[in-house]
Amino acid sequence: MPLASDNQRTLSHPISCQGVGLHSGARVNLTLRPAPAHHGIVFVRTDTPRPVTIPALSEYVVDTALATTLGKDGVKVGTVEHLLSALAGLGIDNVRVELDGPEVPVMDGSAAHFVQMVTSAGVRELDEKRTYLVITKPVTVADGDKEASLTPARRLRVSCTIDFKHPLISSQSYEMELSDRGFSGEISRARTFGFLRDVEMLKKLGLARGGSLENAIVVDESSILNPEGLRFADEFVRHKILDAIGDVSLFGRPVVGHLKVFKTGHALNHKLVQKVLSDPSCYALVEGRPAELELADVRLSELAGGLELEPLVA
Repeated sequence: MPLASDNQRTLSHPISCQGVGLHSGARVNLTLRPAPAHHGIVFVRTDTPRPVTIPALSEYVVDTALATTLGKDGVKVGTVEHLLSALAGLGIDNVRVELDGPEVPVMDGSAAHFVQMVTSAGVRELDEKRTYLVITKPVTVADGDKEASLTPARRLRVSCTIDFKHPLISSQSYEMELSDRGFSGEISRARTFGFLRDVEMLKKLGLARGGSLENAIVVDESSILNPEGLRFADEFVRHKILDAIGDVSLFGRPVVGHLKVFKTGHALNHKLVQKVLSDPSCYALVEGRPAELELADVRLSELAGGLELEPLVA
């Protein structure tokens, strides 16, 4: 599904799946429905007395422990990052996500099933142009030795480094330019992971109720417990990129910049998005990606200053 233009995109047809929530253990039905231009990605809890709509925007983030959770009016949708990553990775701008439970189904622990859903439903180009959030100056957030940053670039590039001080998950790094083909082939199949000692503790606390070797890589002190092993030698860092793409999609617009994440999680990724949005001098909103972003050898801040920009509307 190459991007043929800079028009907004949605699905051609609705498509549904069923699965369990990783942390809640609840069985959830999820349906992706086409949506009009400027609708954005919006979650709809259909199991409440009145359907509650929650836009996939950073201002609706209510929790970043273990997963990214959105909420409004006391109603929440958890573990949104894998689905959001798939939609962002495939360049889908507008979707109504209906679900009858508190958490997006984890499926196999990656974004691959959601990529398959989008591919099966088909993609429809809309008449309205896409608006990009162009990073115009470096922004960095840190927490101890963890760091996340966005710097100017001509397209979205993601660099990630992890180091868990574990024989099987030592220092791993990966870098890519985001494209639908690159996301599908390099990132989407990378699964979430956890340490056996942590999984046991979480289950005692009533969390990770839906977790199993069917939807997560589990590592003990010296081995991978999943019989099939890893899908990539560096599957761990690839999944962290998957998570980061989903978290920064909460800008509500595709980003043009270089995202660098070092030993980060959902909390620090969210702080980076918040910091960018808190200072309008850090970004420019550009309708339709101009050719200059791809071809011209100019400083991005100068380029953005000469373009027709829009105010950011939450």
